[in-house]
Amino acid sequence: MNFDKIHTVYLIGIGGIGMSALARYFMMLNKKTMGYDLTETNLTKQLVDEGIRVFYNDNPDEIPIEAQNRNNSLVIYTPAIPKNNKLLTYFSNNGFKLLKRAEVLGYIANKSNTIAVAGTHGKTSISGLLSHILSSTGEKCTAFVGGIMNNYNSNFLFSGQAKFTIVEADEFDKSFLQLKPANAIISSIDADHLDIYNKLENLQKGFLEFANQIKPNGNLLIKKGLNISPEEVNKIRLYTYSADEEADIFASNIHIKNNQTYFDINMPGGKILKDLFIQLPGRINIENTVAASGMAYLLGVDEKDIRSGLSSFKGIKRRFDFLLKSERLIYMDDYAHHPKEISAMISSIREVYPDRKLTGVFQPHLFSRTKDFANEFAISLSMLDEVILLDIYPAREKPVEGISAKLIFDNINIENKIMCNLIKLIEEIEKREVDFLITIGAGNIDTLRNKIKSTLEKRL
Repeated sequence: MNFDKIHTVYLIGIGGIGMSALARYFMMLNKKTMGYDLTETNLTKQLVDEGIRVFYNDNPDEIPIEAQNRNNSLVIYTPAIPKNNKLLTYFSNNGFKLLKRAEVLGYIANKSNTIAVAGTHGKTSISGLLSHILSSTGEKCTAFVGGIMNNYNSNFLFSGQAKFTIVEADEFDKSFLQLKPANAIISSIDADHLDIYNKLENLQKGFLEFANQIKPNGNLLIKKGLNISPEEVNKIRLYTYSADEEADIFASNIHIKNNQTYFDINMPGGKILKDLFIQLPGRINIENTVAASGMAYLLGVDEKDIRSGLSSFKGIKRRFDFLLKSERLIYMDDYAHHPKEISAMISSIREVYPDRKLTGVFQPHLFSRTKDFANEFAISLSMLDEVILLDIYPAREKPVEGISAKLIFDNINIENKIMCNLIKLIEEIEKREVDFLITIGAGNIDTLRNKIKSTLEKRL
C-alpha cells in the first residue's frame, strides 16, 4: 500500500498499545493523525501532547472534517473494537479505506528489513531490549513495541535511515500471518487465545506457518524445546536459545551479586560474551536477554554495543517494573496474564529475593482465559505467600455464566488468600504488613499503580 496518497489517518481504538505506536508512526510521516477511544488514559494524554487528536465520543457526526474525505483517508481499527461500534459502521458503510491494525503493520514491516518477535509471552521484553541494543549502535532502528520502554517513555522508535525495523508478531486473531520478516524470534508457544485457535495444536500450526513466512536466508531464533525442526522451515537458518541448558546460544556462569544478575552468553562459533549485566532480576529476564542478544549478534552487532545496550536498558513499563525498592519494602508491577508468565515471574523474584514475603494482587484478564486456565492460575498463584484476587477484567468479552474469579480462588493452595474488588484494593493493602507487593494482570489494575505506591511510601 502506498501511504503517499494518504492525507489523514483515523484510528479506532487509538489508546491501545499497538494502535498508539501506529499513530506515532503516521505522525512522523506528517499525516493528519487522530482517533477515538473509550476513555482517556495516560497514553492518550501523551498522544495529545505529541499533536495527535484523540476523541472520546463515538458519534459519527463529530468526525473532524479532515477525516471525512474517503479518497485520501485511511481508517485503522483493532479487533478489540466491537463490530457494532458506531464509527466502524459509519466508515464501513461509506466506502472508506478500512484496514485492521495487523494489516497496516504488515504493509510497513514487509517493505523493511524487519525482525519480528513472536511468542505467547516474552515478546514485548525481547523486542524492547533488542530495540534498545540496536539503538545503541550507529545503525539505529524503527520499532513497534507492545509496551512503554522506560528508556524512551514510548512504545515507538523512529529513524528515517534505520537499517532494521522491529515489530511484535502478535498471535491473537492470527495477526502475525500478515508479516513476512527478514528475521524472527519465537520465545514460547503455550496454550492461549483458545477462543481463536480452539486447541494448542492449531496454535502450534499457526506459529509454524509464521516461521515459514520468513524471507529466504533469514535467521529464526527459537527457544530450545519448541516443536519446530529445521526440516519444517524453508530456506532459513534455525538457531535455538536457552537460559537453562546448552543450545546454539545459551547463558552460563549465572550468578547474583547485591541483587544484580550477571552471566555469560555463549554464541555460535565458540564466541563467549563474558560477565554481562542486566538491571532486571531473575531467570526469565536472562532468557529474554539471551534471545535479544543472540539475534543482535546474528545481525552483526559488535560485542561492545550489545554489552552497552544490556547494562543501560531500564526495562518495560509493567514488566518487572519496580516502583519502590528498599530494605523495608518493595513494590513491583507486572503485566503477566498467563499462568506460565506468572510462574516464571514469581520464580525469578524468588531467585533474587529468597527471604522476602511475597504478596500478590492478581486481576484475571478475560472470561475465556479464566475458563481455560483456572486451575493453572491457581497453581501459579499458590507460589506466593499471600494472594489478593480481584474480579475478572472482561476487556472485549461479555460475561460468561458460571465463570468468575472464584474458579481460581477455590483452588489456590495457600491459607492467606482473599477476594476483593478493585474499588476496595487500597483499603485492603492499608490493612496489611507488606514486605514485597506485586500487582499482576493485563486489565486496568495499572490505574492504581500510583495510589498503591503513595500508600506504601507513607510507611518508609
